[in-house]
Amino acid sequence: MSAAQPAGAVDEKRILAIVERHRHRDGPLIEILHDVQAAFGCVPPGAVPVLARSLNLSRAEVHGVVSFYHFFRTTPPGRHVLRVCRAESCQAAGGVALERHAEGRLGVQFGETTKDGRMTLESVYCLGLCAMSPAAMLDGEVHGRLTKERLDALLDAGAKVKS
Repeated sequence: MSAAQPAGAVDEKRILAIVERHRHRDGPLIEILHDVQAAFGCVPPGAVPVLARSLNLSRAEVHGVVSFYHFFRTTPPGRHVLRVCRAESCQAAGGVALERHAEGRLGVQFGETTKDGRMTLESVYCLGLCAMSPAAMLDGEVHGRLTKERLDALLDAGAKVKS
């Protein structure tokens, strides 16, 4: 979104170009939403009516998909994204304490971004590292066998987050 656009405005031309790239597919909404999020950093609420109109869907159908899948966000993420695995294997290996520590360390709850815009904390339900539980992903890089101390070191080294 350019700085010249009013708050809440979306670049309809870019959204429609994304739709056109996928229009030939059956049920292209999820792929389109992924591309919209990649282009804008999120699925802006203003994109919902554009997508609904162009795909002949209701706004509720588009919004339902955006709100159902945890991967999609309606606000831009922080400069860094920490995804903590909350699946059973990670929980059994100390993940609940790691979750609480991450929230305390960052001062946000899951689904939120720090006030300085530096870090977004998200849930993920399996990173495929069950043998190395508990696990997390920071900026797309997975890390296993995490402890509170290892998570702190990871945040200090990778994202320069201050306690």
